[in-house]
Order: sequence, then C-alpha cells, then structure tokens
Amino acid sequence: MAVGAERGGPGLEGWTVIDATGLVLGRMASVVAKRLLMGERIAIINAEKAVISGRRKMLVRRYKDRLHIGHYRKGPYWPRRPDRIVWRTIRGMLPRYKEKGKQALKRLKVFIGVPEEFEGVEAETIPEASASKLKCSYITVGELAKEIGWVPPE
Repeated sequence: MAVGAERGGPGLEGWTVIDATGLVLGRMASVVAKRLLMGERIAIINAEKAVISGRRKMLVRRYKDRLHIGHYRKGPYWPRRPDRIVWRTIRGMLPRYKEKGKQALKRLKVFIGVPEEFEGVEAETIPEASASKLKCSYITVGELAKEIGWVPPE
C-alpha cells in the first residue's frame, strides 16, 4: 500500500510498508531484495520482531564470533541493532557494487517498532516468509541483538 495519500506525510508517497513481525529473516530479505531491484520503495517496520530459525545458543555464538573478526577500528563492522541486522541481511542479497544495487539500497528503510510517520498506515506481510511454518526452534532479531550487546533505548 502506498503511504502518504491518507496521511499527507511529506516524501512518503509510493512507499510500501512491510511488517516484519513473525517473518523469517532470510526469506523476507530475499523477497524484499527482489522487489527493491524491480524499483519498489520499501519501509520495514518492527524489525526486532523478525525471526531467525535455529537453536538459540548456536545463533548467539555465531554472531558473537563474527564480532571478534578483524579490528574494531578497521573493520569488518557488524551491526548489533536489530534494524541494522535486517538492513545488512538485505544488503547481502543485493549487487551493491553495481549501480542498480546501490540505487536499490537507497530505496530501503528499516525501523525498530513503528515510527510516527507510519502509524495508522496499513502494513502488508509476506505470507511465504511466515514463521508459523517453522517446526524448529527460533529466536527473534531483538533477542539476538540483546545477546550480542545492543542496549534498547528506555
């Protein structure tokens, strides 16, 4: 659904809002990356409620090990905030060194929770990425972010 028509928000017309609540991160990211490459402008809300399938301890260990690679000033830099984890996952599915990938990444916005400019806007979901189909254990991106050092704002 296009944002801005009913709210009159500046610069929000033409944005598709996707609610990440209960969506598997990788499946959602691949669908969003494809739509970004086709020219769609997408805003993802509730990024901290997306899920990653797998055992909690294994996932936390994998992300913590990643933080120790390289140098804290020279990189590589790994995000700890849930919105940046989702953004980085989608970035990994785009050809970001080509011009079309750079332009696609500019058409993406990811938010923790629901920002006030998107309140009252009907958000869509991606049924093929639903976590209700999972038969294994999973962890939300917000829980993972807290485990690797993100401190949520008060």
